[in-house]
Amino acid sequence: MTAPAPPPAAATESPDAASTGELVDGAATLPPRPGQVWSLAEEAPEETIIGVATGAKEGIAKQSETVGAVVEGLDSWAFVIGSVRISAFDVLFVVATILLVLGAAWFATRLTRKGLRGVSRLDGTQELLAEKIATIVIWTAAFFIGVDLLGIDLTALAFFGGAFGLAIGFGLQKTFGNLISGIILLLDKSIKPGDVISVHDSSGAESFGQIRKIGIRAISVVTRDRTEYLIPNETLMINQVVNWSYSSRDVRVKAPVGVSYNSDIELVTKLLYQAAEDTERVLKTPRPRVNIMEFGDSSVNFELRFWIQDPEEGMANIRSDIYRQIWHLFQEHGVEIPFPQRDLNVRSSDQFDRLIAALEGGGAGGESERDEAGPTSSA
Repeated sequence: MTAPAPPPAAATESPDAASTGELVDGAATLPPRPGQVWSLAEEAPEETIIGVATGAKEGIAKQSETVGAVVEGLDSWAFVIGSVRISAFDVLFVVATILLVLGAAWFATRLTRKGLRGVSRLDGTQELLAEKIATIVIWTAAFFIGVDLLGIDLTALAFFGGAFGLAIGFGLQKTFGNLISGIILLLDKSIKPGDVISVHDSSGAESFGQIRKIGIRAISVVTRDRTEYLIPNETLMINQVVNWSYSSRDVRVKAPVGVSYNSDIELVTKLLYQAAEDTERVLKTPRPRVNIMEFGDSSVNFELRFWIQDPEEGMANIRSDIYRQIWHLFQEHGVEIPFPQRDLNVRSSDQFDRLIAALEGGGAGGESERDEAGPTSSA
Protein backbone atom coordinates (compact mmCIF):
# COMPACT_ATOMS: atom_id res chain seq x y z
CA MET A 1 0.00 0.00 0.00
CA THR A 2 1.12 3.33 -0.83
CA ALA A 3 0.48 6.24 1.47
CA PRO A 4 -1.78 9.00 0.15
CA ALA A 5 -0.04 12.03 -1.21
CA PRO A 6 0.14 14.82 1.29
CA PRO A 7 -1.96 17.89 0.53
CA PRO A 8 -0.20 20.81 -1.09
CA ALA A 9 1.52 23.03 1.34
CA ALA A 10 -0.50 26.12 2.19
CA ALA A 11 0.98 29.54 1.79
CA THR A 12 2.44 30.37 5.11
CA GLU A 13 4.18 33.39 6.27
CA SER A 14 7.60 33.20 7.73
CA PRO A 15 8.33 34.67 11.09
CA ASP A 16 10.46 37.32 9.47
CA ALA A 17 7.75 38.26 7.02
CA ALA A 18 5.18 38.54 9.77
CA SER A 19 7.35 40.95 11.65
CA THR A 20 8.43 43.04 8.70
CA GLY A 21 5.20 43.09 6.65
CA GLU A 22 6.78 41.59 3.51
CA LEU A 23 4.97 39.73 0.75
CA VAL A 24 4.77 35.97 1.26
CA ASP A 25 3.37 33.98 -1.68
CA GLY A 26 1.86 37.18 -3.12
CA ALA A 27 -0.13 38.05 -0.01
CA ALA A 28 0.41 41.34 1.81
CA THR A 29 0.95 40.96 5.53
CA LEU A 30 1.06 43.59 8.23
CA PRO A 31 3.07 43.50 11.40
CA PRO A 32 0.89 42.24 14.24
CA ARG A 33 0.08 44.49 17.13
CA PRO A 34 1.44 43.63 20.56
CA GLY A 35 -0.44 40.59 21.84
CA GLN A 36 -1.94 39.93 18.36
CA VAL A 37 -0.71 36.96 16.31
CA TRP A 38 -2.25 38.00 12.97
CA SER A 39 -4.12 40.93 11.32
CA LEU A 40 -6.25 41.32 8.17
CA ALA A 41 -6.27 45.16 8.24
CA GLU A 42 -4.82 47.08 5.31
CA GLU A 43 -2.61 50.13 5.49
CA ALA A 44 -4.56 53.43 5.60
CA PRO A 45 -3.89 55.59 2.54
CA GLU A 46 -2.13 58.88 3.01
CA GLU A 47 -4.31 62.03 3.21
CA THR A 48 -4.68 63.77 -0.16
CA ILE A 49 -3.89 67.48 -0.30
CA ILE A 50 -6.31 69.39 -2.57
CA GLY A 51 -5.38 72.67 -4.22
CA VAL A 52 -7.88 75.50 -4.77
CA ALA A 53 -7.13 76.24 -8.44
CA THR A 54 -5.16 73.17 -9.50
CA GLY A 55 -6.84 72.80 -12.90
CA ALA A 56 -6.45 76.48 -13.75
CA LYS A 57 -2.79 76.41 -12.72
CA GLU A 58 -2.02 73.52 -15.02
CA GLY A 59 -3.87 75.12 -17.93
CA ILE A 60 -2.08 78.47 -17.52
CA ALA A 61 1.32 76.85 -17.06
CA LYS A 62 1.02 75.12 -20.45
CA GLN A 63 0.87 78.44 -22.31
CA SER A 64 4.62 79.07 -22.22
CA GLU A 65 7.70 78.29 -20.19
CA THR A 66 7.91 81.83 -18.81
CA VAL A 67 4.30 81.80 -17.65
CA GLY A 68 4.82 78.34 -16.22
CA ALA A 69 7.85 79.50 -14.24
CA VAL A 70 5.90 82.44 -12.82
CA VAL A 71 3.00 80.17 -11.91
CA GLU A 72 5.33 77.68 -10.22
CA GLY A 73 7.02 80.48 -8.29
CA LEU A 74 3.68 81.82 -7.02
CA ASP A 75 2.48 78.31 -6.26
CA SER A 76 5.53 77.62 -4.12
CA TRP A 77 4.33 80.18 -1.57
CA ALA A 78 1.56 78.17 0.06
CA PHE A 79 0.12 76.96 3.33
CA VAL A 80 -2.11 74.00 4.13
CA ILE A 81 -5.35 74.11 6.13
CA GLY A 82 -6.53 70.57 6.83
CA SER A 83 -6.63 68.90 3.41
CA VAL A 84 -6.70 72.17 1.41
CA ARG A 85 -3.57 73.78 0.04
CA ILE A 86 -3.75 77.53 -0.62
CA SER A 87 -0.96 79.27 -2.50
CA ALA A 88 -0.28 82.81 -3.61
CA PHE A 89 -1.33 81.82 -7.12
CA ASP A 90 -4.68 80.56 -5.80
CA VAL A 91 -5.38 83.87 -4.02
CA LEU A 92 -4.46 85.94 -7.08
CA PHE A 93 -6.49 83.70 -9.37
CA VAL A 94 -9.61 83.91 -7.18
CA VAL A 95 -9.38 87.70 -6.85
CA ALA A 96 -8.78 88.16 -10.59
CA THR A 97 -11.69 85.87 -11.45
CA ILE A 98 -14.11 87.70 -9.16
CA LEU A 99 -13.07 91.10 -10.50
CA LEU A 100 -13.33 89.86 -14.09
CA VAL A 101 -16.81 88.41 -13.58
CA LEU A 102 -18.09 91.52 -11.75
CA GLY A 103 -16.66 93.83 -14.41
CA ALA A 104 -18.15 91.77 -17.24
CA ALA A 105 -21.56 91.70 -15.54
CA TRP A 106 -21.49 95.47 -14.92
CA PHE A 107 -20.49 96.17 -18.54
CA ALA A 108 -23.20 93.81 -19.85
CA THR A 109 -25.80 95.53 -17.67
CA ARG A 110 -24.83 98.99 -18.95
CA LEU A 111 -24.82 97.78 -22.53
CA THR A 112 -28.25 96.17 -22.11
CA ARG A 113 -29.72 99.37 -20.65
CA LYS A 114 -28.44 101.43 -23.56
CA GLY A 115 -29.85 98.90 -26.00
CA LEU A 116 -33.27 98.90 -24.35
CA ARG A 117 -33.42 102.70 -24.29
CA GLY A 118 -32.91 102.69 -28.03
CA VAL A 119 -36.02 100.58 -28.59
CA SER A 120 -38.77 103.06 -29.44
CA ARG A 121 -41.62 100.54 -29.10
CA LEU A 122 -41.17 100.32 -25.32
CA ASP A 123 -42.69 102.93 -23.04
CA GLY A 124 -41.07 104.01 -19.79
CA THR A 125 -42.68 101.28 -17.68
CA GLN A 126 -41.88 98.44 -20.10
CA GLU A 127 -38.33 99.72 -20.46
CA LEU A 128 -37.80 99.76 -16.69
CA LEU A 129 -39.28 96.26 -16.31
CA ALA A 130 -37.06 94.90 -19.10
CA GLU A 131 -34.00 96.47 -17.47
CA LYS A 132 -34.76 94.82 -14.13
CA ILE A 133 -35.33 91.38 -15.65
CA ALA A 134 -32.17 91.67 -17.79
CA THR A 135 -30.17 92.73 -14.72
CA ILE A 136 -31.36 89.72 -12.73
CA VAL A 137 -30.52 87.33 -15.61
CA ILE A 138 -27.06 88.84 -16.18
CA TRP A 139 -26.01 88.71 -12.54
CA THR A 140 -27.35 85.17 -12.11
CA ALA A 141 -25.35 84.04 -15.15
CA ALA A 142 -22.28 85.85 -13.82
CA PHE A 143 -22.57 83.97 -10.52
CA PHE A 144 -22.65 80.55 -12.18
CA ILE A 145 -19.84 81.46 -14.58
CA GLY A 146 -17.67 82.58 -11.67
CA VAL A 147 -18.41 79.38 -9.77
CA ASP A 148 -17.43 77.34 -12.83
CA LEU A 149 -14.18 79.26 -13.36
CA LEU A 150 -13.20 78.83 -9.72
CA GLY A 151 -13.94 75.12 -9.92
CA ILE A 152 -16.34 75.13 -6.99
CA ASP A 153 -18.49 72.01 -6.77
CA LEU A 154 -22.06 73.16 -6.24
CA THR A 155 -22.98 69.80 -4.77
CA ALA A 156 -20.85 70.75 -1.78
CA LEU A 157 -23.30 73.58 -1.13
CA ALA A 158 -26.32 71.27 -1.07
CA PHE A 159 -26.02 71.02 2.69
CA PHE A 160 -26.69 74.74 2.96
CA GLY A 161 -29.79 74.59 0.76
CA GLY A 162 -32.16 73.98 3.66
CA ALA A 163 -30.62 76.74 5.77
CA PHE A 164 -30.70 79.14 2.83
CA GLY A 165 -34.36 78.30 2.23
CA LEU A 166 -35.18 79.03 5.85
CA ALA A 167 -33.28 82.31 5.63
CA ILE A 168 -35.35 83.34 2.63
CA GLY A 169 -38.56 82.20 4.33
CA PHE A 170 -37.96 84.19 7.50
CA GLY A 171 -35.23 86.80 7.17
CA LEU A 172 -35.61 87.71 3.48
CA GLN A 173 -39.32 87.24 3.03
CA LYS A 174 -40.01 91.02 3.03
CA THR A 175 -37.17 91.62 0.58
CA PHE A 176 -38.48 89.07 -1.91
CA GLY A 177 -42.03 90.28 -1.31
CA ASN A 178 -41.00 93.84 -2.22
CA LEU A 179 -39.12 92.55 -5.29
CA ILE A 180 -42.15 90.65 -6.61
CA SER A 181 -44.44 93.59 -5.75
CA GLY A 182 -42.24 95.98 -7.73
CA ILE A 183 -42.36 93.70 -10.78
CA ILE A 184 -46.17 93.40 -10.51
CA LEU A 185 -46.56 97.18 -10.23
CA LEU A 186 -44.52 97.61 -13.40
CA LEU A 187 -46.47 94.91 -15.22
CA ASP A 188 -49.94 96.37 -14.55
CA LYS A 189 -48.65 99.98 -14.87
CA SER A 190 -50.66 101.14 -11.86
CA ILE A 191 -47.59 102.92 -10.47
CA LYS A 192 -44.86 104.18 -12.77
CA PRO A 193 -42.08 106.80 -12.67
CA GLY A 194 -43.44 110.32 -13.13
CA ASP A 195 -46.83 109.66 -11.49
CA VAL A 196 -48.08 112.01 -8.77
CA ILE A 197 -49.41 110.30 -5.64
CA SER A 198 -50.57 111.40 -2.20
CA VAL A 199 -48.07 110.84 0.61
CA HIS A 200 -48.88 110.96 4.34
CA ASP A 201 -46.13 111.79 6.80
CA SER A 202 -45.80 110.56 10.40
CA SER A 203 -48.21 113.25 11.69
CA GLY A 204 -50.89 112.30 9.16
CA ALA A 205 -50.54 115.43 7.01
CA GLU A 206 -51.10 114.80 3.31
CA SER A 207 -48.67 116.05 0.70
CA PHE A 208 -48.22 115.39 -2.98
CA GLY A 209 -45.12 113.76 -4.42
CA GLN A 210 -43.83 112.58 -7.76
CA ILE A 211 -42.41 109.09 -8.21
CA ARG A 212 -38.75 109.43 -9.17
CA LYS A 213 -37.84 105.76 -9.56
CA ILE A 214 -39.00 102.26 -8.66
CA GLY A 215 -36.24 100.24 -7.02
CA ILE A 216 -35.93 96.59 -6.08
CA ARG A 217 -37.08 97.23 -2.50
CA ALA A 218 -38.95 100.56 -2.54
CA ILE A 219 -40.08 103.47 -4.68
CA SER A 220 -38.66 106.96 -4.31
CA VAL A 221 -41.22 109.80 -4.02
CA VAL A 222 -40.10 113.45 -4.01
CA THR A 223 -42.52 116.05 -2.59
CA ARG A 224 -42.71 119.77 -3.33
CA ASP A 225 -40.52 120.63 -0.34
CA ARG A 226 -37.80 118.31 -1.73
CA THR A 227 -38.45 115.64 0.90
CA GLU A 228 -37.80 112.18 -0.50
CA TYR A 229 -39.91 109.31 0.81
CA LEU A 230 -38.87 105.66 0.35
CA ILE A 231 -42.07 103.61 0.35
CA PRO A 232 -41.80 99.78 0.25
CA ASN A 233 -43.28 98.26 -2.89
CA GLU A 234 -45.38 95.86 -0.83
CA THR A 235 -47.07 98.80 0.93
CA LEU A 236 -48.38 100.10 -2.39
CA MET A 237 -49.74 96.65 -3.19
CA ILE A 238 -51.81 96.16 -0.02
CA ASN A 239 -52.79 99.75 0.89
CA GLN A 240 -54.97 102.30 -0.88
CA VAL A 241 -52.97 104.75 -2.98
CA VAL A 242 -54.25 107.96 -4.59
CA ASN A 243 -52.61 108.26 -7.99
CA TRP A 244 -53.42 111.70 -9.39
CA SER A 245 -52.00 110.90 -12.82
CA TYR A 246 -52.95 107.23 -13.27
CA SER A 247 -55.04 107.47 -16.46
CA SER A 248 -54.82 111.23 -17.10
CA ARG A 249 -52.69 114.10 -15.88
CA ASP A 250 -55.73 116.40 -15.68
CA VAL A 251 -56.61 117.08 -12.03
CA ARG A 252 -59.65 119.00 -10.77
CA VAL A 253 -59.10 121.40 -7.87
CA LYS A 254 -61.83 122.86 -5.65
CA ALA A 255 -61.79 126.32 -4.01
CA PRO A 256 -64.75 127.04 -1.64
CA VAL A 257 -65.72 130.69 -1.07
CA GLY A 258 -68.41 132.28 1.11
CA VAL A 259 -70.05 135.71 0.47
CA SER A 260 -72.54 137.86 2.34
CA TYR A 261 -76.30 137.46 1.85
CA ASN A 262 -76.37 141.06 0.61
CA SER A 263 -74.09 140.24 -2.34
CA ASP A 264 -75.20 140.00 -5.97
CA ILE A 265 -75.06 136.29 -6.81
CA GLU A 266 -74.61 136.86 -10.55
CA LEU A 267 -71.76 139.30 -9.93
CA VAL A 268 -70.05 136.84 -7.58
CA THR A 269 -70.32 134.06 -10.18
CA LYS A 270 -68.82 136.31 -12.86
CA LEU A 271 -65.91 137.33 -10.63
CA LEU A 272 -65.12 133.73 -9.74
CA TYR A 273 -64.95 132.77 -13.42
CA GLN A 274 -62.71 135.76 -14.04
CA ALA A 275 -60.38 134.71 -11.22
CA ALA A 276 -59.98 131.29 -12.83
CA GLU A 277 -59.28 132.80 -16.26
CA ASP A 278 -56.66 135.17 -14.86
CA THR A 279 -54.65 132.35 -13.22
CA GLU A 280 -51.96 130.94 -15.46
CA ARG A 281 -52.01 127.22 -14.61
CA VAL A 282 -55.79 126.81 -14.92
CA LEU A 283 -56.82 124.92 -18.07
CA LYS A 284 -59.28 126.45 -20.51
CA THR A 285 -60.61 122.99 -21.36
CA PRO A 286 -62.31 121.50 -19.43
CA ARG A 287 -63.86 124.82 -18.47
CA PRO A 288 -64.03 125.95 -14.82
CA ARG A 289 -67.34 125.60 -13.02
CA VAL A 290 -68.92 127.76 -10.27
CA ASN A 291 -71.53 126.09 -8.07
CA ILE A 292 -73.66 127.38 -5.19
CA MET A 293 -73.18 124.70 -2.57
CA GLU A 294 -75.45 125.86 0.29
CA PHE A 295 -76.98 128.75 2.19
CA GLY A 296 -74.90 128.72 5.34
CA ASP A 297 -75.44 130.24 8.75
CA SER A 298 -73.83 133.55 7.86
CA SER A 299 -72.87 133.26 4.17
CA VAL A 300 -73.83 131.94 0.77
CA ASN A 301 -71.23 129.25 0.04
CA PHE A 302 -69.84 128.96 -3.50
CA GLU A 303 -67.31 126.50 -4.87
CA LEU A 304 -64.99 127.21 -7.80
CA ARG A 305 -63.88 124.03 -9.60
CA PHE A 306 -61.09 124.19 -12.16
CA TRP A 307 -58.59 121.87 -13.85
CA ILE A 308 -54.81 121.77 -13.98
CA GLN A 309 -52.42 119.52 -15.88
CA ASP A 310 -49.29 119.70 -13.72
CA PRO A 311 -50.09 118.33 -10.24
CA GLU A 312 -46.38 117.78 -9.59
CA GLU A 313 -46.02 121.58 -9.44
CA GLY A 314 -48.17 121.66 -6.30
CA MET A 315 -51.81 121.91 -5.28
CA ALA A 316 -51.65 124.38 -2.40
CA ASN A 317 -49.92 127.06 -4.47
CA ILE A 318 -52.57 126.99 -7.22
CA ARG A 319 -55.31 127.45 -4.60
CA SER A 320 -53.32 130.34 -3.16
CA ASP A 321 -53.15 132.01 -6.60
CA ILE A 322 -56.89 131.57 -7.08
CA TYR A 323 -57.75 133.01 -3.66
CA ARG A 324 -55.47 135.99 -4.27
CA GLN A 325 -57.29 136.80 -7.51
CA ILE A 326 -60.68 136.39 -5.78
CA TRP A 327 -59.66 138.72 -2.96
CA HIS A 328 -58.60 141.51 -5.32
CA LEU A 329 -61.73 141.19 -7.47
CA PHE A 330 -64.05 141.20 -4.46
CA GLN A 331 -62.32 144.29 -3.07
CA GLU A 332 -62.72 146.12 -6.39
CA HIS A 333 -66.45 145.35 -6.68
CA GLY A 334 -67.41 145.65 -3.02
CA VAL A 335 -68.29 142.02 -2.44
CA GLU A 336 -68.24 141.22 1.26
CA ILE A 337 -66.72 138.04 2.64
CA PRO A 338 -68.58 137.72 5.99
CA PHE A 339 -67.27 136.42 9.26
CA PRO A 340 -69.47 134.26 11.50
CA GLN A 341 -72.13 136.26 13.48
CA ARG A 342 -74.45 135.04 16.23
CA ASP A 343 -77.67 136.59 17.68
CA LEU A 344 -78.26 135.96 21.41
CA ASN A 345 -81.95 135.62 22.45
CA VAL A 346 -82.72 135.56 26.25
CA ARG A 347 -86.04 134.08 27.37
CA SER A 348 -87.97 135.85 30.19
CA SER A 349 -88.62 134.18 33.59
CA ASP A 350 -89.67 135.22 37.12
CA GLN A 351 -86.19 134.84 38.54
CA PHE A 352 -84.68 136.74 35.64
CA ASP A 353 -87.24 139.57 36.01
CA ARG A 354 -86.54 139.89 39.78
CA LEU A 355 -82.83 140.04 39.05
CA ILE A 356 -83.32 142.83 36.53
CA ALA A 357 -85.56 144.73 38.97
CA ALA A 358 -83.02 144.40 41.77
CA LEU A 359 -80.30 145.67 39.50
CA GLU A 360 -82.43 148.62 38.41
CA GLY A 361 -83.43 149.43 42.04
CA GLY A 362 -79.86 149.32 43.24
CA GLY A 363 -78.82 151.63 40.48
CA ALA A 364 -81.59 154.15 41.23
CA GLY A 365 -80.86 154.09 45.00
CA GLY A 366 -77.23 154.79 44.40
CA GLU A 367 -78.03 157.77 42.23
CA SER A 368 -80.41 159.27 44.87
CA GLU A 369 -77.83 158.89 47.63
CA ARG A 370 -75.30 160.72 45.50
CA ASP A 371 -77.78 163.51 44.82
CA GLU A 372 -78.53 163.99 48.60
CA ALA A 373 -74.88 164.14 49.50
CA GLY A 374 -74.39 167.06 47.15
CA PRO A 375 -71.32 167.93 45.22
CA THR A 376 -67.98 167.10 46.77
CA SER A 377 -65.03 169.37 46.65
CA SER A 378 -61.64 168.23 45.61
CA ALA A 379 -58.35 169.71 46.61
